[in-house]
Amino acid sequence: MIKHGGDVITVLTTDHREVEEIFAELEALREKRDDDLRRELTEKVITELVRHSVAEEAYLYPAARKFLPDGDRLADREIAEHVHAERLMKQLEGADVTDPAFEGLLDDFMTTVRQHIREEEAELFPELVKYADAEELHDLGKKVTAMKKIAPTRPHPGAPHHPPANKLLAPGAGLVDRIRDLITGRSTL
Repeated sequence: MIKHGGDVITVLTTDHREVEEIFAELEALREKRDDDLRRELTEKVITELVRHSVAEEAYLYPAARKFLPDGDRLADREIAEHVHAERLMKQLEGADVTDPAFEGLLDDFMTTVRQHIREEEAELFPELVKYADAEELHDLGKKVTAMKKIAPTRPHPGAPHHPPANKLLAPGAGLVDRIRDLITGRSTL
């Protein structure tokens, strides 16, 4: 995992590159059929994306609503994409990597996440840089980084996606997830 800091755009863009690296590893394993590594990488990308999504919903999207002229529309679209991706993550979490349907589900998931990343980086991030000052972006980066440390590690499709409920419930769900991860031996690195 790459260590990063700084403004919210740097933090989240670095996360995006890390996710893409894991996707590339998963794609490279298609022919090798290393089922244990495929399961491990799938769990790793789910963990990273859940943490990332919770942090975005807690801080990035409220900032978009606050600063951007079209912020409500952008934030609502991004949250809807998170909900869809989270449902796919929940399905992947319970899927058997040896099941032929796993490939199609994984492809749908990667396509969904890649499209979401492209939209954020091409539309939301440039607009945020244009309308929010550097100090606010740096403060958001700190908040996003802190939230990722306590966020859940597993998908919870029924959880709230808007403040204040998501900010209040995420740490508790995160604690429960980390206990489950410890008991089951699931890697969250």
